Amino acid sequence: MSTRSPQSFVGRVKQRAMSEAWQDSFASNPAVREKMSRQRRQDTAPEQALRHELHRMGMRYYVHRRPLAMLRRQADIIFPRARVAVFVDGCFWHACPDHGTVPKVNRWYWAEKIGRNRVRDVDTDRHLVEAGWTSVRVWEHEPPIEAARRIERIVSQRRPASGQETTHPGCILSPPDSQAIAVSEKRERKT
Repeated sequence: MSTRSPQSFVGRVKQRAMSEAWQDSFASNPAVREKMSRQRRQDTAPEQALRHELHRMGMRYYVHRRPLAMLRRQADIIFPRARVAVFVDGCFWHACPDHGTVPKVNRWYWAEKIGRNRVRDVDTDRHLVEAGWTSVRVWEHEPPIEAARRIERIVSQRRPASGQETTHPGCILSPPDSQAIAVSEKRERKT
């Protein structure tokens, strides 16, 4: 005899049906779904234009890296020595106050999805600030030259003085391992 009640079975069926519903596409038709599936997540035209301007200004940076190892989010551009992370946000996906829209079809889904993106952006910025980084948000409609100048000002203000110790992003500084020091000293004595 089973110890499970019929109510728990119904609950599991409903839960499975809901999780399966989220696996389906919320696109209004196959053509829209195809278009959405081809949307680039990185190396978008606004991002490439900004990188071009930054490079033209003589700035060097890393692309698509995690500023913090514990944070499962990548910045579009990072300047590790200055601890500056740049995010190029799309007007649709991040609810631009000037150009952001919510589709008419499946409005309930898209409003929630875009809202979650905004919450994640705020959370990312908070984590970066707590770790001593500066987060720079650039809207896709911003002129690349203006955004690059703004980033250049921020990076130059945050660059460490020459000779100051810096670490690579995600690098964890820990006290030296006494065993490793003893081994290296032993090797030095032998030579």
